[in-house]
Amino acid sequence: MNAGAGSDGNVKEVVPFLCVSSMERSLLYYIDGLGFTMKNQWVVDGKVRWCWLALGGAALMLQEFAIEGHDSWVPQGKVGEGMSLWFQCADAIAIYREVTSRGIAASEPRVGNGLWDTCLADPDGYRLHFESPTDTPEGTKLSEAVG
Repeated sequence: MNAGAGSDGNVKEVVPFLCVSSMERSLLYYIDGLGFTMKNQWVVDGKVRWCWLALGGAALMLQEFAIEGHDSWVPQGKVGEGMSLWFQCADAIAIYREVTSRGIAASEPRVGNGLWDTCLADPDGYRLHFESPTDTPEGTKLSEAVG
């Protein structure tokens, strides 16, 4: 099937849309903890209901789900369970050091597939991986690399 001439240049980016249980808690995590900036927002009754966040060239959207009313949603389990986002970075180790200095829990960076990788879990359980290329041998932990 051919989607048509020029379709490759038509799509510019994908922006994950994450449903969150508490916008206030998520904004503290993403903005104060990870360093994202709010680029756009939808405010209802003085409260941010939806927002577009950016960090470098990456973006994501957050929306707190209503638990009552016509557009309500009650998840069957933990909201972010099973969902992972992979951020490609220039220096994942710098991200690790920065976020852990702000009190964010992150896995010790380890090399896999030629990439340093550190993993975090947001308040709703979405897993966030930050990776960067390396020539360091597979399976090496940061603590082993810096001695």
